[in-house]
Amino acid sequence: MRLSKLARRGWLLLFVGLAAFYLWGLNALPLVGPDEPLYSEVAREMFVRRDFVSTTLGGYPWFEKPSLLYWMMMAGYQVFGVGEYGARIGPALSGLLSGVFVYWVGRTIEKAGTVPSSTEQAEPARDGLARWSALVWLTSLGALVFSRGASFDIVVTMALTGTLSCFFVWYVRYRTRSGSDGIQDVSSESRAHLPLIGFYVFVGVSLLAKGLIGIVLPFGIIAVYFLLRRERPPRILIKSLLWGIPVALVVAGLWYGPMIYRHGWKFIDEFFIQHHFARYLSNKYHHPEPFYFYGPVLVAFSIPWTVFLAAAFISARRWRWRGQTAIDRLRVFALVWIIVPIAFFSLSGSKLTAYILPVLPAAALLIGDRLTRLFDETRGLVLIRLTGLFLISLAIFGGWHLGRDYPVKASIVIAAGAPLLVAGLFALLQPQMRRAVLLVIPICLLITSALALKCAGPILGKPESVRDLLNAASARGYGATPVVQMHTLERTAEFYAAGRMSYGSRGEPIKLEGGAQVIDAARRNGGVVLCFVPLEYMPQLTESPNIETEMIGDNTRAALLLIRLK
Repeated sequence: MRLSKLARRGWLLLFVGLAAFYLWGLNALPLVGPDEPLYSEVAREMFVRRDFVSTTLGGYPWFEKPSLLYWMMMAGYQVFGVGEYGARIGPALSGLLSGVFVYWVGRTIEKAGTVPSSTEQAEPARDGLARWSALVWLTSLGALVFSRGASFDIVVTMALTGTLSCFFVWYVRYRTRSGSDGIQDVSSESRAHLPLIGFYVFVGVSLLAKGLIGIVLPFGIIAVYFLLRRERPPRILIKSLLWGIPVALVVAGLWYGPMIYRHGWKFIDEFFIQHHFARYLSNKYHHPEPFYFYGPVLVAFSIPWTVFLAAAFISARRWRWRGQTAIDRLRVFALVWIIVPIAFFSLSGSKLTAYILPVLPAAALLIGDRLTRLFDETRGLVLIRLTGLFLISLAIFGGWHLGRDYPVKASIVIAAGAPLLVAGLFALLQPQMRRAVLLVIPICLLITSALALKCAGPILGKPESVRDLLNAASARGYGATPVVQMHTLERTAEFYAAGRMSYGSRGEPIKLEGGAQVIDAARRNGGVVLCFVPLEYMPQLTESPNIETEMIGDNTRAALLLIRLK
C-alpha cells in the first residue's frame, strides 16, 4: 500500500524531528563518568598537537582504544570548539547514520518482497518495514542514551551496522528471484559490486572503531548465518576475500600502520595483548558479571519496544528458516546478528553493558518486521496492551526511583513521567488504533527524554562531574592554578583541568594519600594548588596548621579547596 502525500510528509517531519533531537542539547550536561572526559581529553591533546596518529593522556602514551572516535572529536572541536558539543557530535551522527543503514536494509526487503518466485509464493511486500525499523532504532533507549555520550560504543555500532548492512543488501540483491531459473545472477552488473566493496571498507572502519571485534563479529555472524541456513556462501563472496581483505587492511592501516611504525612493540603489547586478549580472557579490568548478564541489558536497550522484540523471538518457531524470500533471509540474519555478539561477550571474563549495543539495529529490524505484520493481522491487540502496561509500570517505577534516590523535585518527576503514562494508557485503552498508538509511543518517549534531559539532567549530572567547581574556581581567579586530588580520582578533571594535573609514568592521574603529600605538591607549585577531596576527608586539610584553605564548592561527593601554604 502506497503512502499518501500527507503521510509521506508526516513521516518526513517525524524523522527530521528525530534528527533534531539527536543533535539538540549535546552540551546540556557536563562530561560524566570515567570514559567521556578521558576520551575527550585524548582527542583534545591530539587536536592541540595536530596529530592524527599518537594517542596520549596527560602527555603520556595511551593505547587503550583506536582512533575513529578521536578523529570525530577532533573534527567536532574544529567546528564547534573544544567542549561537550564538539566531543559528542560524532557519536550523535553515528546514531543517526546507524538509522540510515537500518532503513536501507528495510527498504531493500520492501523492494525484494514484491519479486515473485518460480518455486514458492513470494512473501507479501513488507510495506513500511524501512520506516518502522528505523523509527524503532532511533527511539530505543539504548540508541538514545549512547548517541548522546562521548564514547566508542555507538561509533562501533555504526561501523558494524554499516558492515553487516552492506553485506546483506549485496546478498539479497545477488539472490533476487526472477525468471524460470529462480535466481538472477546480477554479479556482472558493476553496481551490484558496490555494497560488497562497502562491506570490506566498513570492516576496515570497524577495526578503526573498536579493534579486532571489527573483523571477528562480522565474519562470525555471516559464517553462523550460512551454517544455520545450511547454505554454501556464493563463490563470488569467497573469491572477494582475495581483494576484500586487502581493502579492509588498507582502510584500517591508515592508523594502525603509523602507530606500529612510531611505537612498535609497546603499542602491540598494550593495545592488542592487554586490551584485547587479556581483557576478554580475564577479569584484569574488574568488570565481572554473570553469564546471563546481557539478557536484562537487551531488555533495557529495547525499551519501549521490548514486548514486540519478545514477540519476534517467540514467532521464530514459525519462520521458514531456509526460505528463499528476502524476508526469510532477513529474519535469520537479524537473529544471528543478535545471538553471536551476545554469546561472544557472555563468554568474556570482562563484561560491560555497552558491549552488546551493536545488536540493537538487528533487534530494530525484527521489531519492524513484527510491527508490519501486526498491521496485516486481526490479532496483536494483546501485544499493544502489554506494551501499555509496560510503559505505565516504567513511568511509575522510574518516577519512584528518581524521587527516592535523587534530589529531584516532585514536579519534575511528574512532568517527565506524564508522557509515558499517556502513551501507556492510550495503548491500554485503544489498542485497535494500531498505527496511532505505535506513533504516539515514540513521540511521548522523546518528550519524556527531553524533559528529563532539560530538568533532571543537571541535577543528576552534578555529582558526576567537576566542571562547575572548576568554573567557580576560574571565576575567583584560579583558572591556571595546578590541580591535585587527595583520596579520590575525579576523572572529569582530566578534561576540565587539562594541563594542570599531574600524571604518573603509566599515564594515570596521581592520587595523593594524605595532607602531607598535598603540602608537598603545593610547595612544588609555588605554594598554591587546588585540591579535590571527598567530603569526609576535608578535615585532614581544613584543620591542618600548615596551610590555609578556601572552600570553592562541592558536588555532593567531593569538595574543591584552594590550598595555600602559610
